[in-house]
Amino acid sequence: MKNSTNTINDRIFLNRSLEATIRIGLLLIITIWCFKIVEPFITTIIWGAIIAVAAHPLFLRLKITLGERNTLTAVLFTLTFLIILIAPTALLTDTLIEGLRMVAEKIKEGSLSIPKPPENLNNIIIIGEPLTKFWLLASENFASALHELSPALKIIGSWLLSAATSAGIAILHFVFAIIIAGILLANSGDSNRALRAITHRLTYEKGGEFAELIEKTVRSVANGILGVAFIQSILAGLAFMLAGVPLAGLWALLTLILSIAQIGAAPIIIPIIIYLFYTAQTYTAVALLIFYIFLALMDHILKPILLGRGVKTPMAIIFIGAIGGLLSYGVIGLFFGAVILALGYELFLLWLNTESSSN
Repeated sequence: MKNSTNTINDRIFLNRSLEATIRIGLLLIITIWCFKIVEPFITTIIWGAIIAVAAHPLFLRLKITLGERNTLTAVLFTLTFLIILIAPTALLTDTLIEGLRMVAEKIKEGSLSIPKPPENLNNIIIIGEPLTKFWLLASENFASALHELSPALKIIGSWLLSAATSAGIAILHFVFAIIIAGILLANSGDSNRALRAITHRLTYEKGGEFAELIEKTVRSVANGILGVAFIQSILAGLAFMLAGVPLAGLWALLTLILSIAQIGAAPIIIPIIIYLFYTAQTYTAVALLIFYIFLALMDHILKPILLGRGVKTPMAIIFIGAIGGLLSYGVIGLFFGAVILALGYELFLLWLNTESSSN
């Protein structure tokens, strides 16, 4: 009798195990399938969520101004951000095309004027002598100098074409991301409840705190890193235009990229200052040098203030997470890294406090 009971129990256990395995397998297959379907849009959706979280306080103010009209506010928000994205892109493209056309016309007419190399350039170790020879050749016969550079120019041209294609695709992604952000903001109540439900399922009573931490960290990084980089690039672009620097829009874009990457504006602005010292009035170069010092001070003062604003997690944790994420996953890693490291830091403190209280 006992053996019969054990046999029945074993069969029940095997049936339940088999059923559980099949269910888990089916759930896993459906999850992987869903991921494969959504995979091409994941980056765009994440960017949309990041924009929505970062812009939510501004959205709420605009919503109050428009008399709590949720749909109208979302539409106006989406259109405004699309204009902010598309207008500078169109201006930069027009500036690049116009600058290249002007240079091409001057080369064709033979009127492109390049100053003689500085006398002390030849004294620079290793690169001084060849650089002086090439600069002298370019100042006397620019066409011959271009001919010598033709192999390198082909490689650069191919890289620029690839970069332009990638930039076009990235802009298209951001257009869709802004539209997704507008949709999320129009349904911000449901989106917020969903985020808090997910964090509650993962951390129970700490779910609300972690959801708030994610929101504040995303806004902190958006303001402290992207916001400061955007302000620096706009100011740099205006300074380049006032100084009469050719292709000012391109240098402003490169300033934005380097500022986001935390390299800073120095690799762009310092060569331009040197260029202006030799080709323009001295006071123009000095003014740009003073302006660069102002940009550097802005980077060192404004960024720490904005990075630590509203977040109890130490600013150093957020900054390290943002830079580590940037190095690992690109620009979107700024947010991933900061959020993950901030959450990890808070979970570690929670575990530490739990251990201390139990002892």
